[in-house]
Amino acid sequence: MDFRPTEEQTAAVGLAARIFRDLSTHERLAAAGTGTDAELWKALVGSGLITAVEDIGLLGLVLLLEEQGRTTAQVPFAATCVYGLLAVAAHGSEEQRARLLPALGAGDVVVTGAFPARGRFTADAHGRLTGVAPAVPWLRDATHVLVPDADRALWLVRTDAPGAGTAREETTAPWSAGRLTLTSARAERLGDGAPPVAGAEEGPGGAYEAVLAGARTAFAGLQAGVCAGSLARAVAYTSEREQFGRPLSTNQAVMLRAADAYMDTEAIRVTAYEAAWRIDQGLPAREHALTAAWWASEAGKRVVHAGQHLHGGMGADLDHPVHRHFLWGRQLDAYLGCGSELLEELGAVLAREV
Repeated sequence: MDFRPTEEQTAAVGLAARIFRDLSTHERLAAAGTGTDAELWKALVGSGLITAVEDIGLLGLVLLLEEQGRTTAQVPFAATCVYGLLAVAAHGSEEQRARLLPALGAGDVVVTGAFPARGRFTADAHGRLTGVAPAVPWLRDATHVLVPDADRALWLVRTDAPGAGTAREETTAPWSAGRLTLTSARAERLGDGAPPVAGAEEGPGGAYEAVLAGARTAFAGLQAGVCAGSLARAVAYTSEREQFGRPLSTNQAVMLRAADAYMDTEAIRVTAYEAAWRIDQGLPAREHALTAAWWASEAGKRVVHAGQHLHGGMGADLDHPVHRHFLWGRQLDAYLGCGSELLEELGAVLAREV
């Protein structure tokens, strides 16, 4: 396997890093509160980075999300790419691709996902969905939601459709989340294949499993960036802060804590890269995506806790930039499913393969 970025991926990462660095400042993030930074989202759309994801693949998206995570930029980039652009491109019908992909690239359509399935929604014979998802990330920005039903068929629901209701929900991180309630809401099936047999479980190659694996991988990449940003702040702080006439970074306990956080961050990064590379190559990657998600969940919370602790008393300041990384790291831990749940699912997958 070769994780070296292509020329196109390198150019996209450089552009994303510049946009996030220039616009996602501490002052702007504080002013945004829990909402999306509309100016930053407009800049990302105008730069062509959303459209570029279709060309640079999931590994390219992971690299871009690392840059977002470093600055905890408040935009629905991961959600609209994995549940919208990549899902429609891979599994949508020809008509859906022609209609939705240009609109996604232009920012006219913003998609999020009510994932994983957990049997929350059911579809009737007329393609109407009923069910509730308590906290959907970036729902307050979305025009569409990708919803899996009890049989793991995928449906696109407009948030303004009759029977679709949204309510504001506050989560640990400021993700513009909301509660989605569908009551016989009309939806369109993603793709034009026949519905799965009721009660049958799709295999790892099914659309639901493919989208879920891609989402887990993408959000693991986002966590890698969150952790890298937290660690960078901790390194800068302990290098400048002096105690007894020397920088805190010269203290052996500080060095060891930072080294552990660095190794955890690298583990998140490399497992996300491997899963993304395999998915881009069309190789089986369900267990690799679960591994990346597990590392992002378990190691991610260790890193953001370390980042706060290495700031000493400053880390307890809720207005300090490092606290935002802490909130994002814990939110990603919860969103990915928490380590124990992921480990249980991974164990079940491996047991079936033996």
